[in-house]
Amino acid sequence: MRDLLRSGDAAVATANLTEALDITERLYRLPVARAFEHLEPLLEGVITPVPLTVDAARRAAELSARHYHRTRCRISLADAILLASTRPGDSVATADPDVLAVAEREGIGTVALAGEG
Repeated sequence: MRDLLRSGDAAVATANLTEALDITERLYRLPVARAFEHLEPLLEGVITPVPLTVDAARRAAELSARHYHRTRCRISLADAILLASTRPGDSVATADPDVLAVAEREGIGTVALAGEG
């Protein structure tokens, strides 16, 4: 992850930022405001926020409809937004095997991150 951040080419879909902040508070009890204090400096230059556009929303819905399955491929809408927010030549960095698999099927580059535990 450190190398990705140092590359100067890191981005985050704003829907995924929302999801990360939510999980940080609900699961790890770190208040959103406090977590954002730590992330904000990164969002001012190291990580480029990618807002959800109407076109990306449509692509995300198509990706979700095409790939989601409740037991075999549990990608969330935020996952679909992440994939739909990529541009040609972008790669998606995640530890989620379902997201990696969908990205590969869609011809999106992948960077497999180590999972938890």
